[in-house]
Amino acid sequence: MKPSHALAALLVLPLAIGEGEVQISTPAGPFATFHHGEGDRVPFLWPVLGPGGVEVTRAFPMEVGRGGESSDHPHHTSLWFAHGDVNGHDFWHDRDGARIAPAGEAEVVEEDGSVRVASRHRWITGKGVGLLEEARTMTFLDLEAGRAIDLDLRLTALEDVTFGDTKEGTFALRLHPALRPKGDVARGTAMNSEGDRAIWGKRARWVDYWGPVPHAGEDHVLGVAVLDHPENLRHPTWWHARDYGLVGANPFGIHDFERKPKGTGDHALAKGETLRLRYRVLLHDGPGTPAGLERHWRDWAGVKPDAEPAGEGGGH
Repeated sequence: MKPSHALAALLVLPLAIGEGEVQISTPAGPFATFHHGEGDRVPFLWPVLGPGGVEVTRAFPMEVGRGGESSDHPHHTSLWFAHGDVNGHDFWHDRDGARIAPAGEAEVVEEDGSVRVASRHRWITGKGVGLLEEARTMTFLDLEAGRAIDLDLRLTALEDVTFGDTKEGTFALRLHPALRPKGDVARGTAMNSEGDRAIWGKRARWVDYWGPVPHAGEDHVLGVAVLDHPENLRHPTWWHARDYGLVGANPFGIHDFERKPKGTGDHALAKGETLRLRYRVLLHDGPGTPAGLERHWRDWAGVKPDAEPAGEGGGH
């Protein structure tokens, strides 16, 4: 992998801003589109394109009929953030009418060779009750190590809320079928910061999926790494990361991941309290290497090379 810190010569620029949609592009081509309209059940990014303009997430359900794609789990919308139990309401699945609604238009700022998209959302139950106010900042970067998306999520309780202990969540991607380890067109490899290849339900600072993805008649080897910030709740997080292509960072689902008593992973916020979570998605050219990804995580997280990685992260 290339060094993680230096900006590439190409700057990331906003291509277009429409109602409920922001398109981000580099001079080399599209990067990602942010969907956050009234008709979207949750805000999400799709498509998401890595180095060389290669799509790295599944197109379904936004687009139906792509070759090699399965139609399972229609709530897996490319790259999104939601949770399956907030005061008993399911924002992960499309079941009980709960949704994460826009609270105004997104603001886009260009600075230092990056684009920052700031948006606000309200987590609303099927009966119209607001539980959380979400302030989201996404920063799109073109680095020597690849393309990166930094997410800073601040969830403020509008009433007393509990994030329930369930594996169904939370910050997630559904990868291109070629990047998954198992499936009809699967050619991917998964690993985490602890050296595991079987990564579901395990704690780690980062996870990485990489492999050859067909694009423009050729195979393009690239990877998708997801990094957990050391100040996040219960860092290093658990990973709801499946061999069929789901990659989810989930600090709540301890019951499912470790077979501990139900409710062990509950996390309560009193009215007015805020939970902050930060993640980086790195879209890197070529295969990932443990040493390279660890260097990148430390550089992004501000952890010195000779420092011991932190244990449990902060709560609020």
